[in-house]
Amino acid sequence: MKSQTQPQTATRHFLTTDAALTAIGIAFKQAADIGVAASVAVVGPALELIAFARAEHATPHSAETSRRKAQTAASTSRATGWMQGGLAVELPMATGGLLTNVAGGVPIKINGAVVAGIGIAGGTVEQDAQIAAAVLAALGVEAA
Repeated sequence: MKSQTQPQTATRHFLTTDAALTAIGIAFKQAADIGVAASVAVVGPALELIAFARAEHATPHSAETSRRKAQTAASTSRATGWMQGGLAVELPMATGGLLTNVAGGVPIKINGAVVAGIGIAGGTVEQDAQIAAAVLAALGVEAA
């Protein structure tokens, strides 16, 4: 007699679209306050795009950079910019550029679980990181 194995399932937590759009609104306000035309991407833990917006005068390449920052933060559970030495070059190259070491991406954690990553691009790396940190503070979620 054959035994049948039941498929296994798991619960996955994620940020809602409404919450992602709220985060983008906060980021745009923070960016405008410091004179940055930003692109902002929010991705889920499986790197799926939840929401994206680009300010009217944001640079064209900032759109992709914001997504890569968000992807890195969501998949590594760390703020971007943590890679050291050769890893800072090798990991982005090994992933075909899907990951980046450029500051401005942070994971969004709720109750210890990464539910998304947000990436900010358009200012200096310091400005992008400042905006990302301000979004986490305004949302009242765990900092990276």
